[in-house]
Amino acid sequence: MATTLFTQNIIACIWDFDKTLIPEYMQSPLFRRYRINEATFWAETNALAGHYKKRGYHLSPEIAYLNHLLTYVRSGELAGLNNRILEECGADIKFYPGLPDFFARAKAFAAEKTEYRKHEITLEHYIVSTGIAPMVRGSAIAPHVEGVWACEFIENPLTPGFLNQKELTLDATASIAQIGMVIDNTTKTRAIFEINKGSNKNPAIDVNSKMNAEDRRIPLQNMIYIADGPSDVPSFSVVKSGGGRAFAVYNPAKPEEFAQNDRLQQSARIHGYGPADYTEGSSTSQWLRMHIHQICDRIVTDREAAVALKASKPPRHLNPSPEEEAARAAAAAPKQANLF
Repeated sequence: MATTLFTQNIIACIWDFDKTLIPEYMQSPLFRRYRINEATFWAETNALAGHYKKRGYHLSPEIAYLNHLLTYVRSGELAGLNNRILEECGADIKFYPGLPDFFARAKAFAAEKTEYRKHEITLEHYIVSTGIAPMVRGSAIAPHVEGVWACEFIENPLTPGFLNQKELTLDATASIAQIGMVIDNTTKTRAIFEINKGSNKNPAIDVNSKMNAEDRRIPLQNMIYIADGPSDVPSFSVVKSGGGRAFAVYNPAKPEEFAQNDRLQQSARIHGYGPADYTEGSSTSQWLRMHIHQICDRIVTDREAAVALKASKPPRHLNPSPEEEAARAAAAAPKQANLF
């Protein structure tokens, strides 16, 4: 018997990281640990493409900072940097007010009403970032998220001839040496479709597989994408065009970020925007709660409509039998008062 793959009663909040959940870049604790001038590093990174172009090279902006981190490792400024240290630095990441507590409260929003619990609606959080995955996994937000898409480094790269080796040695003190995964502002949309189709939960489902809308684990209309600015327009567009919500946040201390968000709304890129304040009662917290409830309400309506459509009423007699007529008449007759 054919069946759908998923029940589609899950809501996904998909979060950018830098400037969305935290006020600084996530690499800041790393630079502080190694006493590296952060402003200098980013100035060098931004200048790389222009300098390499003069040499006849083309550098993808998305991998520039990752390559430059590896250059710092090789030159000694980040000597010994490995994934364990990156994860340790993640523990020093400072979040905007209300985090990470808001992630737990958001999950509770999807269970606030009886009908939501009846349909077993749940909410999941995902991080999709151009930052560094081990740092996210080492941060305070990690226990609250279902999955992380971000850039990764490889230690101990396999050498030529490794297929013929019976044993592959690992050096516990190795440094990061290669880029393992790159997430940029365009490939973020691939992560959204992995969440949408459920390939992150079921390895048998390829993200490029053709799937009917009713077979996808989390429909786009069940998603809310939260980020901080124009670089996330591709992801805003995918979620918004699929019927989901797109929400932008800004640092209340930076008026230019407020203006940037307003332009995004004026150009219909997002549904709304608010300050990066996730404390209970803040406008951002209230906006997200309201829209989570709206998605829950639609899920309930859709599922109950499906039951009404697919579950036919039981058959009944069109004309009552004589016995049924007599019983109906007796029930309708007025009761005679007891005179004795």
